[in-house]
Amino acid sequence: MKTLFILFVSIVLLGAAPAARAQDSAWIQIEAVRTLAQAQDRARSYAGAFPNVSGFRLGGGWYAVALGPYTEVAATAELRALKSRRLVPQDSYLASSRDYGQQFWPVGVNSLLQPPQGSANLPVVQPAPGSPPAPEIPVSPAYVPDETPRQARASEQVLTREERKLLQESLQWDGFYASTIDGAFGRGTRAAMRAWQEAKGYDATGILTTNQRAELVEDYRSAFSDLDLRMTRDAAAGLEMILPRGKIAAGRTEAPFVHYDSADEDGLRVVLISQTGDEATLFGLYDILQTLEIVPTNGFRERNSRSFVLTGQSPELNSYTYAALADGAVKGFTLAWRRGDPRVMERVTETMRESFSPVAGVVLPDTALSGDGSEQRIDLLAGLEIRRPERSRSGFYVDDAGRVLTTTDVLEQCSRVTIGEEIEAEVSARDDALGLALLQPRQSLAPLAVAEFRASVPRLNSEVALAGFSYEDILDLPIMTYGTLADIRGLQGEEFVERLSLSSLPGDAGGPVFDRTGAVLGMLAARPGEGARQLPPDVNFAVDVTAIAGFLGQAGLSPRASEGAATMAPEDLTALAGDVTVRISCWN
Repeated sequence: MKTLFILFVSIVLLGAAPAARAQDSAWIQIEAVRTLAQAQDRARSYAGAFPNVSGFRLGGGWYAVALGPYTEVAATAELRALKSRRLVPQDSYLASSRDYGQQFWPVGVNSLLQPPQGSANLPVVQPAPGSPPAPEIPVSPAYVPDETPRQARASEQVLTREERKLLQESLQWDGFYASTIDGAFGRGTRAAMRAWQEAKGYDATGILTTNQRAELVEDYRSAFSDLDLRMTRDAAAGLEMILPRGKIAAGRTEAPFVHYDSADEDGLRVVLISQTGDEATLFGLYDILQTLEIVPTNGFRERNSRSFVLTGQSPELNSYTYAALADGAVKGFTLAWRRGDPRVMERVTETMRESFSPVAGVVLPDTALSGDGSEQRIDLLAGLEIRRPERSRSGFYVDDAGRVLTTTDVLEQCSRVTIGEEIEAEVSARDDALGLALLQPRQSLAPLAVAEFRASVPRLNSEVALAGFSYEDILDLPIMTYGTLADIRGLQGEEFVERLSLSSLPGDAGGPVFDRTGAVLGMLAARPGEGARQLPPDVNFAVDVTAIAGFLGQAGLSPRASEGAATMAPEDLTALAGDVTVRISCWN
C-alpha cells in the first residue's frame, strides 16, 4: 500500500514546468513510467496510433506520455471518447501544462509552447470562399452513458494489478474497505464497492463502472492536492525523500538539523537529521529529542539498536520522528503539524518514511552553525525549542521509595508534575493549611540520601542553611542560602512555624532547611502572594518538624530522626543537600 501511494503521488504531484507556456493548455496523460528508455519506447508505440503524442519529465525519476495540447473542453471530450473506444488506458486523466517539465519526445520539440487545439475526433468543416464566418457554438463536454454491470465487468478486466490496488486503497481511504490491499477483487472488495455505490446513490451492483472508478480515485487524490508531495534531495543533509513542498519553505541549517519552516497557517514543518555517529549517538539523539517542544510527551516510542520512532500528540501539536544508523551516520526526519486531517497526515508520514533514502558519504559537518552564533539561547538546541516547565519549586526525599515532600504553592496550576524533568509523580497527600504535599513517583526510585529530621527544638539565632532551586530549571543543582533561625513561632505566635532570617526566591519554596549538623528542621513555606502584606525580603517561614511529622504520619510514613551531633563542613552539607533536594517541575 505504501509503495502504491508513493507511486501515485509521484505521478500526480511531481514536476515543475518551464516559465513560458501556452495559456489554457490541457493534456491527456495516458502513461507514466520509471525510466527514460521505457518512456521513449511507449511514446514511439503511441505515435503509431496518434498524431499528437508528447513525452515529458515529471521529476523524481518519472516520465509521462501524453496527448495534446488541447483546450480544456476539447480534452474532456477527447478523453471520454478515447476511453469509450478503449483506445487509451482507463486510468488516463486530464493534466495541465504546469504538470510537465522538459520534453523528451519528439526530440527537439517544445509542445508546451504550442497553442491548444480542438479535439482530433471532432470534424473540421472548412467554410466556402467568401462566406461569412460561422458563429462560435459552445461545445458541451461529451457524455459517456454509464455502463451496464456486464460492460463494467468487461472494462474492469483490463485494469492492471496496480490500478486494482489503487481502487482498494481509495475504498479504504473512504472507510469502506478494511482488508488487504492485494489487487484481488474478492468478496470483501465487492462488498466495499457495493457500500460505496449505496453511499453515492448509485445502483449497488458491487461492480464499479469506469466513471465510478474515476470518481472514487479522484476523491482520494484530491485529499493530498495542496500538499504538493514530491521527491526532494537535500544536498546538505545527504537525504532524498518525498516532502510536502506545498506546505513548507526552506529555512536554515543548524547541525545536526536542516529546518524547513511552515509556509501557511497549518503550521506544518519538517526537520531533517544528519550527523556522524554510532549507536551511542543514536541513543543520545533519542533521549534529547524527547526534551524538545517539537515532540509532545504523549505518543508511541520505539527504539532498537539501529533506529527509533518517536510520535507525539497534544491538542496544539503532533509530530512523527524517524532516525536510523547506517554507514557511520545517523539520519532521519521529524514532521510536525498543528492542523490537518489525521488520515492525511498518517499517510504523509508513511510516505515520507517509505521514501526515506540516505545519501552515503554526505553528512552535515559537526561544526555547522547558523550565522555568527548571536542567536544562541539556553532554551534552544540547534534551532529547536527545548521543552521547559511552566514553573519549578523544590522538594526533598523523605523515604527510600523516593517519595518527596514539597509545597502546595503551584500544584493547582499544573496539569502534570514531575520530580526533576522526567519522573512522573502524583500527589498522594496534601495539607493546604500547612502548605504541605507528598508526591508519589510513578516509577521506582532509589534516592542517594533521605532527609533526617532534627529530634529536638532548635536554638534561636543558630545558623541554618536552605537548599532550593532558586533559579528553577536554569540550574541542575540546588543553591545553598545561609541565614539564622529568628524564632520558633510565627509573627503572631503561630505554632508549627519557624521564622527564618534569610533571603529566598519562589523556586526555593518546598526546600529543606538544615541545621549545622545536616538535620532538617523544617520545609521552606511559599511567600505570601500579591495583595497580602509584603514582608521584608529576608523574612521567611518554614513548616517545623512537628507539623511535618504529623503530616507524614497520617500518610503512613515515619520520618527518619537524625542521630548526628557533629557540625558538618560546608562542602559536606552542600553535598548532602544535593543528594536530598530535588526540583519539582510543573507542566501544562
